[in-house]
Amino acid sequence: MSDSPVVRRATRADVPRLAATLAAAYPDYRWTSWALPEDGRTQRLHRWAELWGALVPVLDGTAWVTDDVTSAASWVAPDAGAPAADLQAVIDRDLPRVFGPRQPVVLASERLGAPGRPEEPHWWLHAVGTRPAGRHRGLGAAVLRPVLERCDADGVPAATTVYTSTAVRWLQRSGFAVTHSTRTAVDHELPIWTLVRRPSRDQAEA
Repeated sequence: MSDSPVVRRATRADVPRLAATLAAAYPDYRWTSWALPEDGRTQRLHRWAELWGALVPVLDGTAWVTDDVTSAASWVAPDAGAPAADLQAVIDRDLPRVFGPRQPVVLASERLGAPGRPEEPHWWLHAVGTRPAGRHRGLGAAVLRPVLERCDADGVPAATTVYTSTAVRWLQRSGFAVTHSTRTAVDHELPIWTLVRRPSRDQAEA
């Protein structure tokens, strides 16, 4: 009998729990305290998770969760289009509210990771997280697997940026490799690593 967790594509009904899972996973991530102002940080983090980690990818069909939504991974597909106009209006309204005065340096730092991204179309890992009580059970790797298997089948790379060496080592276990490193804009406070996972040749040629 397999102990592998059940992983499925997230649905609209999962958005509240998916957002709560990512919000629970990120408080101790260095990016969170760097990017989000201390004033109202918990609420800012939850809104970030609700919009960009949950609602946008769920509507695009690019979020995967364990069956109990203890762990989740949110992706941007190679052919992703712009959000619907009404959703984009909400994003434009809430982006300054989430990041406050940190918004310019956060957006500038995101652009600094771009040189390491593949030139060809690729899947972009926007967020992955597991509730603290569910960690060290392989759930994070499990929710990555559906897209990584699709990447292998389609011959398409996957990529992401992270801000801790721990995240780098964790992603390397799933086949990612560092392609670019720098530090955050203006303050140079955090390291930034861009990682790319090339499709498995054996899978792509099968």
